[in-house]
Amino acid sequence: MGVSNISNAASLVLVKSKANIDQTLKRPFCSIKGNYRRVIMASISSSSSTRHNVNQRLSGDSFIRPHLRKLSAYQPILPFEVLSEKLGIKPEDIIKLDANENPYGPPPEVLEALGSLKFPYIYPDPESRQLRAALAKDSGLESDYILVGCGCDELIDLIMRCVLDPGDKIVDCPPTFTMYEFDAGVNAAEVIKVPRKPDFNLNVELIAEVVELEKPKCIFLTSPNNPDGSIISEEVLLKILDMPVLVVLDEAYIEFSGVESRMQWVKKHENLIVLRTFSKRAGLAGLRVGYGAFPLSIIEYLWRAKQPYNVSVAAEVAACAALQNPKYLEMVKESLVQERDRLFKLLKEVPFLNPYPSYSNFILCGVTSGMDAKKLKDDLSKMGVMVRHYNNKELKGYIRVTAGKPEHTDALMECLRRVS
Repeated sequence: MGVSNISNAASLVLVKSKANIDQTLKRPFCSIKGNYRRVIMASISSSSSTRHNVNQRLSGDSFIRPHLRKLSAYQPILPFEVLSEKLGIKPEDIIKLDANENPYGPPPEVLEALGSLKFPYIYPDPESRQLRAALAKDSGLESDYILVGCGCDELIDLIMRCVLDPGDKIVDCPPTFTMYEFDAGVNAAEVIKVPRKPDFNLNVELIAEVVELEKPKCIFLTSPNNPDGSIISEEVLLKILDMPVLVVLDEAYIEFSGVESRMQWVKKHENLIVLRTFSKRAGLAGLRVGYGAFPLSIIEYLWRAKQPYNVSVAAEVAACAALQNPKYLEMVKESLVQERDRLFKLLKEVPFLNPYPSYSNFILCGVTSGMDAKKLKDDLSKMGVMVRHYNNKELKGYIRVTAGKPEHTDALMECLRRVS
């Protein structure tokens, strides 16, 4: 959208001086700034009945873009306070294994830093310079390649706003993180779904066909994938990077995989973006801090389009403080990986569950033996244990369980025994 500035609009102003003003007058209204006049044409009617009829015809949603009227809202996971009121259970008694959150929380340095904020009344640094410098040290990638966002969700939307015109296409590989499809809908893009194979591996051959025939702008990939925890091999990723499509690789759970991040790859692949987050690794899901590695030829335009103060003072301070204690982050990661492996072994013993091996901090389970997955989820929630339930085409009859603390696993297993 543009703003038209007309340097001399005096000749456009029509003046009518009639006693009878029942006719509709069409006259521009001019706001003057310097030597320029911005002209806005308006229709004025003195007929009260006409105005009344116009007001009757208008409703609020008539101003909304047509594609958004058909958009379904994203279904988020509820926080402790809302769950407590809904279930009638104290927040501290709820075992939350439905959102892949880090139950250990951030390092103690984070709470200390938040408790001594010096300038919460000043707008944050629009370039998040301190955090980007800390991330450069942490990742080994220069800060020029790094952009920080209000969670990865903001960066996903920002990428789409910079890349996609209405009607452009993206490739989605379900089952996967549903924000890709949601944000594509918000940005009026078309989603081409290339379902994963039964073992949740990518169908690279079909992706290649779709890229050739449909000419999508970008493809969104997650490794480890949410919700099954599988990883994308280097060989597969290189094959997709050879295709004429922008590859957005979401590494939200990379720390739990034992696989090295591909952030460095953006220096040699102009069509690769890598996303990371503090939500899982550092227990900062509530403060919303995500970041991405971008080729320099792309990041320039994201800097232009992003909201200037998108990362709050508290979020940047907390993330910087978390990176100051890598030993704590490593210890928590090891604890969660160990508990994930223990949880997998225990879930394999449940007769109505079929757990899938995972490289992340969660385990996907097929619900079998005639057990209804939705009822199982509801029965567990009544006992204060929250798990994620799926009812879409690709995951009908599945639940996903987050790896928590050992006592969380113990409580889950006790509840599973009670519903069997």
